[in-house]
Parts: sequence; structure tokens; C-alpha cells
Amino acid sequence: MKLLTANFLTCAVKGCKAAASSYPLHFKDAELELQEIDFQPEFIHNIIPRIDWEGLRVMANELGFPKIPDLKPEGDALNDEQTMRDLHRLLLETHVVEGRLCCGNCGHEYMIKEGIANFLLPSHLGCFMRWCYDQTDV
Repeated sequence: MKLLTANFLTCAVKGCKAAASSYPLHFKDAELELQEIDFQPEFIHNIIPRIDWEGLRVMANELGFPKIPDLKPEGDALNDEQTMRDLHRLLLETHVVEGRLCCGNCGHEYMIKEGIANFLLPSHLGCFMRWCYDQTDV
């Protein structure tokens, strides 16, 4: 799971939808792997406006990355190649291969195994599965 992906995730528990503490999800016992890919400055330049910067800072800190800037890069900072390379490494090359994502609101943990987070909820936490089964009776 790339850190970029985690920046867009919130808790799937219905009661957490409106809770501010359900985002960002917090990494626990994360095993990281660096998978080098070709530098993509255009992608980084285009994705930065869509990133929740404070959420990214929290996640990066929890994973032990050096402090990232307090402010989201804008203007001339987007032309700084080292800044773009650092963000590329953090967002696209850093993978969480094992661990958990934990909701700060309800405490539910989503397992990450082989780089894939499991967001299926047990039946006592969500009504989606019951709704699906009810629809088959119609």
C-alpha cells in the first residue's frame, strides 16, 4: 500500500463517517519497503493539490520519516527538484507491506497483508452485508 493511497482513506465504520478523528488512519506495526520507480515530477506536481497535507504529515511521522514541511509546497517550491524527488519517494516509492491501519475514533484495525489493506468489516460493525443479503430475497 502506497502512502499516497492511505492519504485518501477513512474508517469504513458507519458511525465514523462524521467523526474528525477517523481521519487519517494511523499505521501500527508497519513494515516498509522501498520500491524504486522512475521519477514522475509531473504526477507529483498534479497530485499535490489533492493531498491532505496534515494527514500526510501525521502518517509520515508515524512511519518514522524525517519531518516533512509544515506547509504544502506551492508556487516556486513545486519547481524545486529535490522537493519533488523527496515527495516522489514518500508518496510513490514507499510501500507498507505488512501492518495495520487503526481508526482514531472507534479503534477498529484494518490489516495490511502483502501490501493490501482489508477494509471488509465484520457484520457487527456494518450493515452493508446484511443489506446485500436482503436484496437477494427481492
